[in-house]
Amino acid sequence: MSLSVAGLSASKGGKSILTDVGFSAPPGAITGLIGPNGAGKSTLLTSLLGLTPCSGSAHFADVDLLHMPRRERARLAAFVEQSATTEERLTVSDVVALGRIPFQSALAAAPDAAVEALIAACLTQTGMSDFALRRFNSLSGGEQQRVHIARALAQHPRLLLLDEPTSHLDISAQLQVLALLRRKASAGTTILVALHDLNLAARACDHLLLLHRGRIAAEGPPHVVLTPSVLQSVYNVRARLVADPASDRPLIVFDDAGSETHPHNPD
Repeated sequence: MSLSVAGLSASKGGKSILTDVGFSAPPGAITGLIGPNGAGKSTLLTSLLGLTPCSGSAHFADVDLLHMPRRERARLAAFVEQSATTEERLTVSDVVALGRIPFQSALAAAPDAAVEALIAACLTQTGMSDFALRRFNSLSGGEQQRVHIARALAQHPRLLLLDEPTSHLDISAQLQVLALLRRKASAGTTILVALHDLNLAARACDHLLLLHRGRIAAEGPPHVVLTPSVLQSVYNVRARLVADPASDRPLIVFDDAGSETHPHNPD
């Protein structure tokens, strides 16, 4: 099932963040959301889940995401934030179990055997099994990220949105997470993921959305979006593309001498 967005606009503090954004994220694929700092990537993700007030439409599986009851939407879609911590004395397993709340009644007791098995499976998929009984707030930023991915997987989402899920991870863990997302996409999950690293996005994503100043500046497969002219226009850098001989995906080589840096505001 594809995610279809049209005319999405959002503002914060009287400042326009997104303007008339429209796109489709195809099913069974990883759609990457890229763009400079301040382009509106995080705002777009939170808008789709009703966490940021917005106008426009967003449909998935023939339902209106923007106007669904929160609990019903959580049974359909899961969200992994850039960073989320808690002062509660929760174990890693406790945090993953939070992913099952939308499916439980208010009178539900402790997790049953099926839920415990699901939690264990999600921790295994994210490489966090050995941390199940650790206090969540004792983990590193990268470890916490992987726990939040496990919590999202516990929701069995048909739509999975992730905001910079590899930002605190080392290279090995980044590749493991992206391989996990590939398996989920191949199994039918529609995935929209914001990524900062353009080469990582080119390697992992089938479809790219390039946001610039709150609008879609380019959309399509990596080799269509990540062109030298687009990179110069949006990121103000000079770059050339070479083909990865193993995958034929584009690799970006930046010319430091030809780049200029300008400050951006965070999303």
